[in-house]
Amino acid sequence: MSSEKTNAPRWIAGIEPAPEVLKMDGTAVLEMECREQPKRLAALIAAYAENDVVRGELGALSAILKRPGPVLWLGMGGSLCSSYAGSAFMQMHGRMAFSLDAGEWLHYGISTWDEAAGSVVLTTSGESAEIVELFKAYNHGPIALVCNNEASKCWALAERRLPILAGPEYGNATKTYTNATAAAIIAASEMMGVAWKADAERTLAVVASELEGIFAMRGELDGFCKGAANIEVVGRGAAYGAAVMGALTIREMSGFRAAAHTGAGFKHGPNLDVDETHAAIIFALGRTAALGVKLAEECVRRGGKVVLVSSEERERTEQVFPVKLSAVPEPWEGVTAILVAQALTLAMVERIGCKLPPRFQYGVMEQ
Repeated sequence: MSSEKTNAPRWIAGIEPAPEVLKMDGTAVLEMECREQPKRLAALIAAYAENDVVRGELGALSAILKRPGPVLWLGMGGSLCSSYAGSAFMQMHGRMAFSLDAGEWLHYGISTWDEAAGSVVLTTSGESAEIVELFKAYNHGPIALVCNNEASKCWALAERRLPILAGPEYGNATKTYTNATAAAIIAASEMMGVAWKADAERTLAVVASELEGIFAMRGELDGFCKGAANIEVVGRGAAYGAAVMGALTIREMSGFRAAAHTGAGFKHGPNLDVDETHAAIIFALGRTAALGVKLAEECVRRGGKVVLVSSEERERTEQVFPVKLSAVPEPWEGVTAILVAQALTLAMVERIGCKLPPRFQYGVMEQ
């Protein structure tokens, strides 16, 4: 191999960025990529509905359901967050499914892999060392890849492949989270024989129409949360994936401590130390919306502040900042809920600076 080829830039998603993009800082990249989400989501929905190659790959997923056992949804970081929507959808429609950390599965679960019906592996880069090793080691039934990099090692190793179609992403996971979550829901729908296009288009309409308004209130969100010792992000079902992704976004981009919890996990744990130093973002969405509202009320009684995300109009108070998101069919709230955490993060990095510089090339991928 020539030294010229060896030293060639490993651009994100195999695409060299435009000169003006290379000059952007982390804050500018975050805003740009967040605002791209409606366009990228529309492209994914169209491709999954109409593209013959993608339709063929989706059809092949039915092999997973022909085998007994649970369906595993594997990923790490933002990709794991996206997987929760897929596993939650299958659970709601009567098929056992679980979302699992791919790194943990590689080291602790792989010996039981033949007990699963099959697996869907999500990875934005397709280069993560743990996931590359999983594909090298896997010989236990059907496996599908959901990936944003068609030039990656995982793409080359996989037989069944679905594209995320988010374009190159240089900040933390924003548009790749959104598109991967949509891809997971569509893949799960196809496996279960459930129509999905109307629900996807409804979700796209909400994202496209409400993103701007949510981002316009980002300064108010930041002012409301400013001074908190930490921020907890709480959700259930697919919105738990958005909660984990939201906490990662806040923490990676701003350096501010944020943590995610399921509703039950928060109720029976961190809720006990809520006081006036505490701020929470609670996603009161879907079938468990009432439990989210109840948890918010309990936080307020203990002196904490709550950004309450729901599909209802609510009164703003000194302790409650309500954000209305139009309702979408379950589990598509995993796509819409993330907008609130993204908007808050953008305001925080505009105020205190971005801690995560843009990454235009892949570095060394190791465990």
